[in-house]
Amino acid sequence: MKIMSKLTIFLIVFVSSASSNPPKYPVILVPGDGGCQIEARLNKTASPHWYCYKQSDWYTLWLSGLQLELVECMVDNMRLLYDNVSHVTRNTPGVEIRVPGFGDTLTVEWLDPFHPIFSSKFSYFNYLVEFLVKNLNYTRNTSVRGAPYDFRKAPNEMHEYVKRLVALVENTSSMNGGNRVVMISHSMGCLYTLYMLNRQSQAWKDRYIRAVVTLAAPWSGSVKALRLMASGDNLGQSSRIINPLQVRALQRSIPSTVFLLPYDTFWADEEILVYGPSANYTVKDYKQFFDDIEFPDGFLMRQDTENLIKKLEPPGVEVHCLYGTNVKTPGAFSYTGHRSGGGRGQWYDAQPDIIYDDGDGSVNLRSLMACKRWEELQEQKVILKSFSGAEHLRMLKWPDVRLYIRDVLLN
Repeated sequence: MKIMSKLTIFLIVFVSSASSNPPKYPVILVPGDGGCQIEARLNKTASPHWYCYKQSDWYTLWLSGLQLELVECMVDNMRLLYDNVSHVTRNTPGVEIRVPGFGDTLTVEWLDPFHPIFSSKFSYFNYLVEFLVKNLNYTRNTSVRGAPYDFRKAPNEMHEYVKRLVALVENTSSMNGGNRVVMISHSMGCLYTLYMLNRQSQAWKDRYIRAVVTLAAPWSGSVKALRLMASGDNLGQSSRIINPLQVRALQRSIPSTVFLLPYDTFWADEEILVYGPSANYTVKDYKQFFDDIEFPDGFLMRQDTENLIKKLEPPGVEVHCLYGTNVKTPGAFSYTGHRSGGGRGQWYDAQPDIIYDDGDGSVNLRSLMACKRWEELQEQKVILKSFSGAEHLRMLKWPDVRLYIRDVLLN
């Protein structure tokens, strides 16, 4: 009885001591397109509707329930203006934009600062952060940190962010006893992470990066982005609440959308992605596609961003490439049943029929698995892991994904 008592005490002390140990590898979270809060301050002379503010102090522009209810106000304040001479974008006149919380987790955990009211509807990295804090003894803003950014833009306009991301890695390592960092990125954030790593020396990567975990990465683009350009996307809301045409102006204006178009490295030249009433479009027909949807600047934006990561140069660090499968994903769009002509009859003003592919609901499987090419191109491990049924955003809440990340962090 005494032996059992001593053994029980030993186990309690051992487990308690282990659970209080600081985590070995600090974590940096890099969100995807739409995966962090954006704030705005207004000093405008005009607005699209009487109920849209023209003057304001700083407020949450992306994302809140109120902004979705006043979607045309949000679109006007959030859209970018593209200069086809300088090939840079700027905000709408009278609109200042900032991305709050760099280095912290709050603005990548929740898209709405009033999250207790809306609960999981606007959660992003929260499930993962809660898991790290409660189960692996991580501490917000110290051993798990966020790297939010202006996701409207592609990396070619985000040099300062890339510098800040490098500095965040170094600072996070320093704050955690010099330990190397595990970067966990989602969706377009994986492309930003790759872009940053491709610009660092191998010595830097060996010193500061333990591993990269990528979630639902659109390595070679996504067919879904073509619909955003042509006829808009309703942001996951019912079309009765948000008409896709209401947000198309915003989606067309942001270079990150064209950055995510499919690449000819993984889509064949003859593979039709958009069936139109008078022409079909492949990866080789983007110029004609943008001309036909009356948005020629879209092709210039594509030229600006196409070669940023197209070659998929290996990152030179250990990679865990996680992705969902067996979810119906757009593989092509057909507008052939819709009218062409002037005014409201333009074919691209209608929502297309969808020809489905495999993937995670947003990104096609061939793009999700494009990281496999690194297995033969770098000496560091490249591990692919699929999760059947894990939809693009729900993957952030997927229990088995959290368990896999746990195993990476515990080495």
